[in-house]
Amino acid sequence: MNRVVVVGASAGGLTTVEALRRAGYEGAITLVGDEAEPPYDRPPLSKHLLSGAWEPHRLALRSRSELTALAVELRLGVAATALDPVARSVLLADGAEIEYDNLVVATGVRPRRLPGTGGVTGVHTLRTLQDALTLRARLLPGRRLVVVGAGFLGTEVAAVARGLGVGVTLVESAPVPLAAAVGEQAGRFLTGLHRDHGVGVRTGAEVTGVLSTGGSVTGVRLADAAGTTVVPADDVLVAIGCVPNSEWLAGSGLTVADGLVCDEYCVAAPGVYGVGDVARWYNPLFGTAMRIEHRTNAAEQGMAVARDLVRGGERRPFAPVPYFWSDQYDTKVQAHGYLRGHDEALVLDSDATVRRLLVAYRTGDRITGVLAAGVPPRTVRAWRSLVATRTSWEAALAGQYT
Repeated sequence: MNRVVVVGASAGGLTTVEALRRAGYEGAITLVGDEAEPPYDRPPLSKHLLSGAWEPHRLALRSRSELTALAVELRLGVAATALDPVARSVLLADGAEIEYDNLVVATGVRPRRLPGTGGVTGVHTLRTLQDALTLRARLLPGRRLVVVGAGFLGTEVAAVARGLGVGVTLVESAPVPLAAAVGEQAGRFLTGLHRDHGVGVRTGAEVTGVLSTGGSVTGVRLADAAGTTVVPADDVLVAIGCVPNSEWLAGSGLTVADGLVCDEYCVAAPGVYGVGDVARWYNPLFGTAMRIEHRTNAAEQGMAVARDLVRGGERRPFAPVPYFWSDQYDTKVQAHGYLRGHDEALVLDSDATVRRLLVAYRTGDRITGVLAAGVPPRTVRAWRSLVATRTSWEAALAGQYT
């Protein structure tokens, strides 16, 4: 193995590079990224950076000197446009062609957009540093923000905006925000946090148009069971999910289906691995394929791929308990496991007055996840261990109530 090429210079890609060096790999490494900035952390974009508590320099994952010490060739500000797995080469937007012995695809995702809003000032998505800085400059006291999509990104931005004195309306097409991700009980609990802080919440509402005057947004037209209404807005954040950045793999022969399809070792094809948000891999711990858009997973997957590249001999499947967290006002929400597609979400503890919640999730006859807010860390760790050890639902609940 003489050259590893990593396409995607965010957390997953950088972690792969660092883990390769720690494991003793001394060959050439090229790290390709479509953004001009050196690798930076994305979760603070919707939290610390947006609120003004942090400035951009604090997001840097590594200093210039630390990147230099990795002896990695950085190709930043240029996107990969094609892959030839037979010739083992990657084509870049600037016309350059890079050969590899092993390739790591870590190209992440991009936000979905509302049709017809291109070029309208005040309509935002939030994925990059520049996205966050542009939105931050407009979140001034007294202004009005409509957030389309009440998932975790949308609700985090809503919480930050309220703290800055902005009037906020959350718009969600589902009857209960976040229900598809965490269940109705947890969704209602989290929605209550926003209502308690003065956020307007419109559920069961579809966006039928974004209104503008002179090229600047003025409002959002909604349709729900009550009819059609217009919510005035100075800014609109579109937070309706993301699309994997996998188009550049077209024609390569690799399997792409809502992400780059990989096996339990994160292998997509001989010499090609997937890491982070773009990778859909088979997780044997849960017996299903999954694509996880969370920072922790990207880093853990990068380390697992690096181990597989340098280890030789016995291989180990990548079978983590996924983890994510979200800051909502003064409440930290944590979740372990695979919550989507659950058969049951059982509320074990709930007290809205002190913002405490504990929910366990069942899929089949197993406990497959836990979500907590305002719960002691040791309690959360205990429930996580039940997920990690594939504990049956009956045994998990018996341990709780006996």
